[in-house]
Formats: sequence, structure tokens, C-alpha cells
Amino acid sequence: MQPRGRRQAADASADHYCVHVASSTFVEDSTPVECIFVERVDVIADAAIGVIAAEGMRGLTHRAVDRAAGLPVGSTSYYARTRAALLELTIARIVVLDQAPTGASGSLAEFIAGYAFEAITSGRTRMLARYEFALEATRRPELRAVYDEGGLQIRRQAAAALEAAGSADPSRHARVVVDWMEGTIFGALAGTGSLAPPDLDELVASAREILTGIGVA
Repeated sequence: MQPRGRRQAADASADHYCVHVASSTFVEDSTPVECIFVERVDVIADAAIGVIAAEGMRGLTHRAVDRAAGLPVGSTSYYARTRAALLELTIARIVVLDQAPTGASGSLAEFIAGYAFEAITSGRTRMLARYEFALEATRRPELRAVYDEGGLQIRRQAAAALEAAGSADPSRHARVVVDWMEGTIFGALAGTGSLAPPDLDELVASAREILTGIGVA
């Protein structure tokens, strides 16, 4: 999940950046918060994700990212000199943020449903940017490799979890589960499903039915 909050200005070349946070999401008011230090490059990448989600690829410029991040002009250019470098930096950040947490509690169905629910709620911005990259990657081989590796990591995680749960064919079953998640998330964010997106209970019920269907109850 992306940290979101009030940012403390610093010079463009600083390696770390102070982000004021009250919880796992940014706050926009004057609530007392603690200050943590985040890698400047991650702050820039997170801002780029927000720009792409809001304005599409056409809206992605170095100045737009500086503005969205609340950074001095030139900060983004310091880390990504070209637009291509900025795109690569951003998709790499999405891949990191897309990874499922390890050591989660609860049943496998609850874990799967929770991942999908996060994607359509607090992860909405990241996912919309991801869809923009999915199309962009069809035209840019340098992005395709990073994008595909991110997807493969998710499938490998799913296969490992299903194997541990007793799946007779973890790789194939991982495709079934991940394809359901991706279809559900896309429908809830960009399809007709956005009119009435599923809540967590519905997602848990669906995940349980899918796991039962592939013999992993």
C-alpha cells in the first residue's frame, strides 16, 4: 500500500524525505502525526503513480510529479533524467507495492479476498496506474519485462500458498485464482462492476467457492 500524507520540503538531491503519517494512509488535515523517513525515489514514484491514475500517461511529466509530490522543481529530473527513466522507476515501484504481504493471518480465502479488497479500495490509485502501464507495456519492450516480472511474482506467491494448502496442481490453480482476482479488481475499478463493487464479505465468499472448486477448502 502506498503511504500518503503531508510532505516536508527538502532539497532536490536529498536521499531521504520526511513524510508525516498518522496511519498507513496520508492525512490531509492537521492531525498530530509522527514523522518517518522514506526514500526520496519512492516518494517520487508514488507521486508519479498518482499522476498517471488521475491524468493518464499523457499527464506524466517531471514537473507534474514534482508538483504532486510537493517537491522543488527539478527533484524528479534528478532521479529520472528522461521520461523513459521515469516510467521505469514508476512501474518498478508498482511491482513492489503489488506484492502480497507475507505471514498474514486468517484463512487462505480471507487472505485472497483481502488482497483483492485492498486493490479496489485503498489500492485504487495504484491499480488504475497499473492498467495504464499494461497498455503502455504492449508498445515498450523495456517496460514489458518489468511489468511481466511483477505479474509472475504474484503468480509464484499464489502457487506457493496453494501448494501449502494442498493443491494438486499449484501452478494451474494459481492461474485460476489470480485470473479471478485480476478480473474482479478490473471490473470493480474500470468495468460495469464499479457501479456496485463487491464488499469484503462477498469477496471472501467467492474466494471460498473458488478454492472449494479446485479442491483446496
